[in-house]
Amino acid sequence: MKVDRLVSMIMILLDKKRIGAQELADMFEVSPRTIYRDIDTINMAGIPVRSTSGVGGGFEIMQKYKIDRKVFSTADLSAILMGLSSLSNMIRGDELVNALAKVKSFIPADRAKDIEIKANQIYIDLSPWMGNRNIQTYLEMLKTAIQEHKLLSFAYADRYGNKTSRTAEPYQLVLKSSHWYWQGYCHKRNDFRLFKLSRTSNLQIQEEFFTPRDYQKPKLDFTEILATMQTKIKIRIHKSIIDRVLDYCTYEDFSSDGDEHCFVRFPFIENEYYYNILFSFGDKCECLEPLHIRTEMKRRIHDIATIYEN
Repeated sequence: MKVDRLVSMIMILLDKKRIGAQELADMFEVSPRTIYRDIDTINMAGIPVRSTSGVGGGFEIMQKYKIDRKVFSTADLSAILMGLSSLSNMIRGDELVNALAKVKSFIPADRAKDIEIKANQIYIDLSPWMGNRNIQTYLEMLKTAIQEHKLLSFAYADRYGNKTSRTAEPYQLVLKSSHWYWQGYCHKRNDFRLFKLSRTSNLQIQEEFFTPRDYQKPKLDFTEILATMQTKIKIRIHKSIIDRVLDYCTYEDFSSDGDEHCFVRFPFIENEYYYNILFSFGDKCECLEPLHIRTEMKRRIHDIATIYEN
């Protein structure tokens, strides 16, 4: 991942007087071209790195520029350790291990205990409780393909389960609402697509390289669009599923209905996804208003019952 690579490079430049682009490229298993881009990023962040050519040349932090170990606050170092530790749960690799080791070595002895306590105050585990066991393997494959600019072949299933064979150029891994996605340029669609990792199967890294094109970041924030599409319906739920319902609304939408139940103003769009959310609450949820949605719920329940009657 680029962030931990940049942190590691800064640590190396602080530790070494000078290091060559090829040596850095070999160390992080990327191309020298990527290293040059990373050095530009470090320079833009305010750390002056200069390059010298010829025998014994390479990159070095300007001699008059000194970084005090105390330039990073306790909160800064805790946040870096927290982020790298969370990534290492799902995406393994020497670069993450090296980055963690280098950041830890940068911690002053008199602040080590305080930083350890703060870094452990929030623990983020991205690995699933259960489910698709290919996720972690595929994450590592995607990371490799993105770094090396290699094409991927795979089968992809749409939301109805229809599979198509695809070839794509991978550009970015995305974690959104506890689900992993990856953004790539799909050769079948001739456009950028956001692929859900759980719908991806038979993922293979090809020997063929691709030249990176102008990258289009995926649109991930639909808050404003959803606000115009959603309406609030009234449901009655058993208090045993409050924590699940809170994934979709806030406590301000709740009002008590006796000791065991609550009324909820639930955000809803009339499509399959939202009807399936209501059904996922089982017999602990009843749609009260509006009438036409309640009627549609009854019709769907009847259709389900008919399947079992036959």
